Amino acid sequence: MPDAPAAPVITAADPASFPYGVLAERHPALIRRVRDAFPYGPDRHRALDALLESAVEGTVEALDGDAWWRAWGVDAYVGRSWFEVPFLWSESWFYRRLLHAVGFFGPSPWQGVDPFRPFKLAELAGPEARAEIAALDRLSAAAPAEQRTALLHGSLWGNRADLGFRLQQADEDDADDDGTNAAELVADDAGTLWRLLDGAGTLVLVADNAGRELVPDLLLVDHLLLHGHVRRAVLHLKPYPYYVSDATTADVVDAVRHLTDAGTEQGRRLWSALADGRITLRAHPFSCGPLPYADMPDDLRADFAAADVTVMKGDLNYRRLVGDRMWPPTTPYVEVTAYFPGPVAALRTLKSDVITGLTPDTEARLDAAEGHRWRTSGTHALIQVRP
Repeated sequence: MPDAPAAPVITAADPASFPYGVLAERHPALIRRVRDAFPYGPDRHRALDALLESAVEGTVEALDGDAWWRAWGVDAYVGRSWFEVPFLWSESWFYRRLLHAVGFFGPSPWQGVDPFRPFKLAELAGPEARAEIAALDRLSAAAPAEQRTALLHGSLWGNRADLGFRLQQADEDDADDDGTNAAELVADDAGTLWRLLDGAGTLVLVADNAGRELVPDLLLVDHLLLHGHVRRAVLHLKPYPYYVSDATTADVVDAVRHLTDAGTEQGRRLWSALADGRITLRAHPFSCGPLPYADMPDDLRADFAAADVTVMKGDLNYRRLVGDRMWPPTTPYVEVTAYFPGPVAALRTLKSDVITGLTPDTEARLDAAEGHRWRTSGTHALIQVRP
């Protein structure tokens, strides 16, 4: 992966930066929401209060007995400000510490209880999710080519439902928040992606968010299986709750039940595909790691190498795929993903500073119109492919 001085690792050290806002505003807001979502006892409240103080004003602290995080370099950052260490690392460590604070890893009566589950379930029960189910009947009447395009874009723009992102957007205009105004693809390799998927044996989809994003992801997989574009799909998930709304196995079950309870054919087909192995689930510990995919372990690399195409969904996976660096936007996507062991596509709504693969004209036009805000507002998206 290119590692030039022009592409520094992103941190939250600049108070005017997007990462600073995430650590200083989004994370404290999330702690308060989690605290209010469950009747946690005094011990959990004290732990959450301590995390709030540490994350805003303190320094990185280690946890005992976490072999994965020791391997991922926690010792190198202990005692340093959260705002000075790599942003990808500090964000990931925050969520690991949050789960520890609520007793997720036990031993505790709260062991295994997803602190974000009320938010995820409320999203699936909302009017937007019901309207999307109703739209499936209309979509079924369209030609297959129109269906697949609609489902691809549904999967792409579904990332706007990201619960963590909406925490920071709550005070902004509603149209800006959901991306219905000024929505734009800044890169579109959809044609290349369809050629890769046509007759592929195995699709690996690295999922991002649960709820209203995961549903269109599953609908896209169902369409690809139904029409013979792929023979099987492997869905990579998080092994435990992460980044507020990142999808776990439980979230897949909830999403499929959401479709089956609504009486959809897609829900019944997805349930059958999971049961007979045409869709399989993976939950590798590295999926909750603070490192780029360039540092993935050998067993995960073998999973990706065995796929005909891997699709990385969402902003976080994009940051890990290309490296969480301030790349010049015209840095070729095919170069920063050259290490990846097979064809790899990115479907991403832009919600962070990282971007590659733009043309000079596109970069200049966006900067002139919006400054740097287009990188983080969630109103722009991309489909990029390295065949």
